[in-house]
Amino acid sequence: MSPPSAYQVEAATDTEAAVLTDRLSVNGVRARRSKHPAVSSAVAASGSSDMFKSPGHGKPRAKRWDHILTEESKARKPSPLKEAAAMLGTPGLISLGGGLPSSSVFPYEHIELKVPNPPHFEEAETKHSGVCVRAGKHDAAEGKSIYDIHIAFNYAQGTGSPQLIRFVTEHTEIVHRPPYRDWQCALTIGSTSALDMALRMFAVRGDFVMTEEYSFCSALETMAPLGVKALGINMDAEGLLPNHMDLVLSNWSDSERGARKPFLLYTVPSGQNPTGATQSTQRRRELYAVAQKHDVYILEDEPYYYLQMQPYTGPNAPDVPPPASHEAFLDALAPSLLSMDTDGRVMRMDSFSKVIAPGARLGWITASAQIVERYVRHAEVSIQSPSGVSQLALFKLLDETWGHAGYLDWLIWLRLEYTRRRDNLLYACEAFLPTEVVSWHPPAAGMFLWLKVDWRKHPCCSDGAILLDIEDSIWRAAVAKGVLSAKGSWSRAEAQRHPGEDMFFRTTFAAAGAQDVTEAIRRFGDALRAEFRLDVMTNGRKP
Repeated sequence: MSPPSAYQVEAATDTEAAVLTDRLSVNGVRARRSKHPAVSSAVAASGSSDMFKSPGHGKPRAKRWDHILTEESKARKPSPLKEAAAMLGTPGLISLGGGLPSSSVFPYEHIELKVPNPPHFEEAETKHSGVCVRAGKHDAAEGKSIYDIHIAFNYAQGTGSPQLIRFVTEHTEIVHRPPYRDWQCALTIGSTSALDMALRMFAVRGDFVMTEEYSFCSALETMAPLGVKALGINMDAEGLLPNHMDLVLSNWSDSERGARKPFLLYTVPSGQNPTGATQSTQRRRELYAVAQKHDVYILEDEPYYYLQMQPYTGPNAPDVPPPASHEAFLDALAPSLLSMDTDGRVMRMDSFSKVIAPGARLGWITASAQIVERYVRHAEVSIQSPSGVSQLALFKLLDETWGHAGYLDWLIWLRLEYTRRRDNLLYACEAFLPTEVVSWHPPAAGMFLWLKVDWRKHPCCSDGAILLDIEDSIWRAAVAKGVLSAKGSWSRAEAQRHPGEDMFFRTTFAAAGAQDVTEAIRRFGDALRAEFRLDVMTNGRKP
């Protein structure tokens, strides 16, 4: 299928077409592709970002990270089976060397998906006027596509298919423009798996990994069985505090802490889970500077990066106009740590889970060639490759149907959709929550609102009850009223050492409809009033 009209490029002179600039734009993708080698349609074809990105003339090369790679990571060797599979595209070759089954025994002739036709992204619009996307078994051989069931449903390389590597590489260059030369991408089965593999690449039992003082539950649970200890760095409304990180590292004592000085940071800079905090541009620059000062390697986990929303204006103020163009949308995004990374000290983890569908289990990492190569060696003997079914579905949607322009249109639509959902939750909070005991900051990105509860005003506090007891009492009271939230203590990085001084509850505006969200907040407000013995309210007003 040819790209949609929104994907067309502007005419270029012969001179312009011959120059591959480092500033790839949506309109420049077609010219870029025409100058790069065609994507192989062989089964298990090898592919690298180097095939699809700009050469990076004048940019520095990444630092080497041998001094922090674990012995496990250093010991990994290339898979001979994967190396042999890369030969399958050799003209005239008859393969008797691999265990790849013939696609003739795959019980699928074609798959068909109905997807939105940009800019008509609403569910009802898709049902009425969506595009039916079809992938057949032998589309590549028949000249209909460069990716089909014959290729996607078989074994593949640890990097993922070159068809999708090309798209995410181009997308990364359009959005982030990494400022060093030898960066690459590799597909993942999601950021949780990527984090697990990264921890085994960099950390050993007994090491500390720095993270926000309230961090992603699954990240903490990934660290624990590996014997890796989370070290909480203080936060404010903008997320992690670089000055506290600097203070911790500058005063580190191996003997006092029983571990070597931390050199690994795991952070979620945008719409942080669970707090919803988003680091400002200046905050990110300060964080990167501290990382350079102490030679810290950064794991930048950004599942919510494209869920950055419009500024919150309140229930009675006009909305901020949406981005008027792709350029305006990209300019409105907080710059990534990857975009500031002149050293190659960032592994960025992107995911389709929050912007397409979590069940796809598909994402990608971007890091220096050295780190991506070590990651792929691990992938070859663990996940092998992300699901070919998911890769094919995403390729047909993103590359063949939407193109980069359509994908950015989708992300702009998501920005406005999540703005609407967040605003609805905030309106409900302003109407139904007792502000004498609960407070919050409107989130600028993500899916979560972080509610701070003044637990010291709880009646049981004077009787000697501790924070965790009161938190549990409030949580259970809310469940009894018919609303489920997440306890803040579940996400505390160093919960076993110290429960913290403050109490929080995480709420989300991602899934429930507007009426249900409003009702849930009303119930949570009623639970708080009952727990704190405040006046009961009805429909946001005292009776």
